[in-house]
This record gives sequence, C-alpha cells and structure tokens, in this order.
Amino acid sequence: MDTLDAIILGIIQGLTEFLPVSSSGHLELGKAILGDNSVPEESLLFTVVLHFATALSTLVVFRKDVGEIIKGLFSFTWNEEMQFSLKIIVSMLPAVGIGLFFEEQLEAFFGGNVKFVGFMLLITAGLLYMADKAKDTDRKVSFGNALIIGVSQAIAMLPGISRSGATISTSVLLGVDKTKAARFSFLMVVPLIFGKIAKDLMGGDLAFSGHNAVAMGAGFIAAFVAGLAACTWMIQLVRKSKLSYFAIYCLIVGLIAIAFGLFG
Repeated sequence: MDTLDAIILGIIQGLTEFLPVSSSGHLELGKAILGDNSVPEESLLFTVVLHFATALSTLVVFRKDVGEIIKGLFSFTWNEEMQFSLKIIVSMLPAVGIGLFFEEQLEAFFGGNVKFVGFMLLITAGLLYMADKAKDTDRKVSFGNALIIGVSQAIAMLPGISRSGATISTSVLLGVDKTKAARFSFLMVVPLIFGKIAKDLMGGDLAFSGHNAVAMGAGFIAAFVAGLAACTWMIQLVRKSKLSYFAIYCLIVGLIAIAFGLFG
C-alpha cells in the first residue's frame, strides 16, 4: 500500500466512522478498488490504526462528556456518570469475548471479500430501515440495553455491518431516545479501540516495516483530521436525519459491491 492510497483510505474512514454506513466495509471496498493486496493480518492492522485515529477524534469532540464520565467514575458514588461508565463496560463484554477467542477467524474477513461486504451492507440497510420505523422516546440506556447493544457491536466487527448503525438501530428498537443512543454508540467503542491497540502493542503485532509505517502514519493523520471535521457536523445528521436515507445508501452500495464481486 502506498502513501496516497493510505491517505484516501484514511479520509474514507474519517468520513464514514460517524455515519451508519460501515466504515470497515467502505475500507474493504476502497482497498479492493485501489488494488490493495495486503494479507488479512496487515489489512486488519491498517483498519485498527485508522479506527484508533477516529477514536482520538471522538475523544476530542466528546472531551467534556469523557471528562464528566471519568470524574464520576472516580467519585465512587452511585451517580449518573458512574452508572453510564458501568454501562459502557457492560457493552464492551461481548466484543472483548469475540476479540479474545475468535481473533484469527475474524481476521479472515478482512481480505477484500467484496461480495461478503456487500451482503453485510444489505443487513445494515435492513437494520436501519427497521429502526427508522421505531417511535421516538425519551428513555435512557439501561444495563440490560447496554448488554444487548454490546452484542450488536460485537457482530458489527464484521466488515459491512455498520457499528454505529447496528448499535444505534438496536438502541432505538429497544426504545432508547435517538440522541442518547447516538451518544452511547460513539462513546462505547472508544475503550475497545484503545484496548485493541494496547493488546497489539504488547503482542508485538504493530511492528511493521518502515515503508508501511509511513503509509499507515499518513492514513492515521488523514483519518484523524477527517474524523474531527466529520464528527463536528455529521453527528447531528446521525441523530436527527431519517435513518431510511442511510438504509437506501447501504442498499445501493451493497448491491454494487455484490455485483463488483461477481463480475468485477
């Protein structure tokens, strides 16, 4: 992968991370179109690096929320911030289990399988369409909701299943307010990404060559900058716009991906 391709993929990651259209799926499609021939392990590593960049941009945008959560967590009182932090931890459990016990099987899906990504985008479209029909409420995320949403997040580790789309749709279908669902969705993934990076650092999985380091560094910066810009103006779009628009988009892109995989 050259530096220009990495920058393009970084911009794709930054722009699609905060919309329910599957950033990982778009990355796999982008790699296929750009002719990336990375082996599955390298492909997944680059995906993790870009997700790390957008996690940082999420922390910057939600710095006030994160500060309040950390403050509440270390106050050791049963306040709203403490409960929210524990719900985040509960939501992480399914994805942590998948990452620990099925990492090798998961890596096999990150090798440019365009048809698979296309079918997963169709599933994302269905989830968004169903969530769009749900009634608006003012309910918060409960501990039971957090675990179910966490299962959705674990399933969304597959490329083509939108993480934000799956978690927001699941939240809304459970009766959670869309604004609260979006906030929970964006914050719940941050600890997982940093945990994944820490695991890879301790395991030596990020010891790539100097050439790859330059490309991945460029992709990281592109994803971070694009993520900052996207999160500031797109998060309101995620919260307020009709999810059916994104469902239609995922349906169209999914069908194109399947056709590309079959005939391209």
